[in-house]
Amino acid sequence: MAPADQPFSLIIFGASGDLTRRKLMPALWSLYAGRVLPEPFTIIATARTGMTDDEFRVRTRAAIGEFARTQPPSEAVWEHFAKALVYVAGDPADPGLYPRIAHALKDAEAARPGPPNRLFYCATPPSLYDDIIANLGTSGLARAAPGGFTRIIIEKPFGRDYESARALGRQLAEAFREEQVYRIDHYLGKETVQNILVFRFANGIFEPLWNRNHVAEVQLTVAESIGVETRGAYYEEAGALRDMMQNHLLQLLCLIAMEPPASFDAGPVRDEKNKVMHAIRPIDPARVQEAALRGQYAPGFVEGKRVPGYRQEKGVAPDSKTETYAALRLLVDNWRWAGVPFYLRTGKRLAKRVSEIAIRFHETPHMIFRRGPTGVEANTLVIRIQPDEGIALTVAAKTPGPDLRLGPVRLDFRYGEVFGGEPPEAYERLLLDAIHGDATLYARGDWVEKAWQLLGPVLDAWGAVEGPPLSPYEAGSWGPPEADAFIARDGGAWRRP
Repeated sequence: MAPADQPFSLIIFGASGDLTRRKLMPALWSLYAGRVLPEPFTIIATARTGMTDDEFRVRTRAAIGEFARTQPPSEAVWEHFAKALVYVAGDPADPGLYPRIAHALKDAEAARPGPPNRLFYCATPPSLYDDIIANLGTSGLARAAPGGFTRIIIEKPFGRDYESARALGRQLAEAFREEQVYRIDHYLGKETVQNILVFRFANGIFEPLWNRNHVAEVQLTVAESIGVETRGAYYEEAGALRDMMQNHLLQLLCLIAMEPPASFDAGPVRDEKNKVMHAIRPIDPARVQEAALRGQYAPGFVEGKRVPGYRQEKGVAPDSKTETYAALRLLVDNWRWAGVPFYLRTGKRLAKRVSEIAIRFHETPHMIFRRGPTGVEANTLVIRIQPDEGIALTVAAKTPGPDLRLGPVRLDFRYGEVFGGEPPEAYERLLLDAIHGDATLYARGDWVEKAWQLLGPVLDAWGAVEGPPLSPYEAGSWGPPEADAFIARDGGAWRRP
């Protein structure tokens, strides 16, 4: 039986939550509608909320109607999908839930041919991970059944610092082998993020330029125009550094900075990303202010509407010191990147929603066009992750007219215009990879621990009573004024997307 045709069961903990409603079930449906989801399959949903199978199916149908990329072409197709949905009510902290899950699995596997392949998905708050992992271990469900596989998918955050990440790793290791564990980062499932490696390693014209001899700096930006909305209480515990920097942005940095892997398989790709993490210069605890900057949004205007400051949001302390903006300056101390600064920034309530990587190349060593403007822009390659996914290269060209004048020209490639249609959602790709056993786009445990270790000095400094200042910035701006001085120390400036 080919791997793509193998049956499987997916058990979702936290099935009544937002992640399941907005992302997981719509993604599974879109895979099924696109005829790429292996069959036969069973989706066993479990949560504390009391529901029957039919009630969960009705809820799922509504979620698909609201959030799925594709809609059911007919009720017959939907009914076939719905028959695979099973609901088991219970508290994931209660050991008594797990025999009921085991019974549902045996019923599903007895009704179909093929091996007993199982995936457990923790779509719950991280506070429940320990209970779920321990109960899966003691109940025997963590062990792969003869002839089949058993895997577990967990959502970030994978701990909140180095020690808690290590503790989570030890907890997982008591019940699962590392190759069974899939740590999901939905950013790595985005089409443009995956295309970074294709762009670098399938096109011979760029890789020779991808080094310190040609690259002056790299800027990675993940900006959001929204505030914390209803997540104030969560954000008070997390902050921008934990929420976005430790995972998404450091993963992107690794994809840009890594060496070519021997093959596009999980082991070689993740090995090369780990090498980048080990090459990043540690942050000196005594010089955190030179490597990191934090800010917090104040009241302002977004899209012409007055919006509150972070401290006025629901669930936020009136004297909160939690950062909603974070910037880092990192150096990768290896042969390829020595001396090239990598600037990472992320924030809430910024001027626009945009995620991009901007690679600025060195200027020409000598400008021969004497009558041209002195401020000709350096060539910049921009990889847009969202919105308007694509890649753009800025080059200099002569502007029309009798005088020899130079101006910037963008060579712009947009996925939607070239390939048409709507790209698959990140969760579609990542769920399918987990079913097929491809961990290439998932984070490995040692990478996660190294990321927390790297940011440890910043977390310690920002958590101290007399920590570095928290710079306020007006909602709807591009961040605190201090951020401009932060990058200007190297003679640079933040790019305005």
